[in-house]
Amino acid sequence: MSAKEIQEQIVSNMRRWQKIEDASVASTGSVIEKTENPIIRIIMEIIQRDSQMHYRIQEMIADSLESKTITVSPDELIEVWDLIEKHIKLEQKTVELANEALGSLKGKKMVVQEYLLDYLLIDEEKHNKLLDSFETIKKGMYPYG
Repeated sequence: MSAKEIQEQIVSNMRRWQKIEDASVASTGSVIEKTENPIIRIIMEIIQRDSQMHYRIQEMIADSLESKTITVSPDELIEVWDLIEKHIKLEQKTVELANEALGSLKGKKMVVQEYLLDYLLIDEEKHNKLLDSFETIKKGMYPYG
């Protein structure tokens, strides 16, 4: 398969995936409209917002293969890297707090709170992984890496 065919396949995949994300937004909206339960509503809102962000990322991937090259210059990274490092420390602190709170709930049968804290921990860990992966881009750049 040629590079062009691979690119076309990925673009096609992103477009199909976007349709599913649209359906997810509509589906979660239907659930939100039907309930006043705060737990159900917040979970559906989380999924809805994630689906909206996924759609944007899929759009960026497709655009980058069709028309708009995505680049990050060493100068652009250097300009904001101190702020990113400060943010990394904030994210690490949130993971510590989530773990501390979860530890306090062990065996307390506070399942809703534990469920929500577990979600927060997973999300904060995801942020850390995103930033760690982003740092590999910086490290791969010469002479700033």
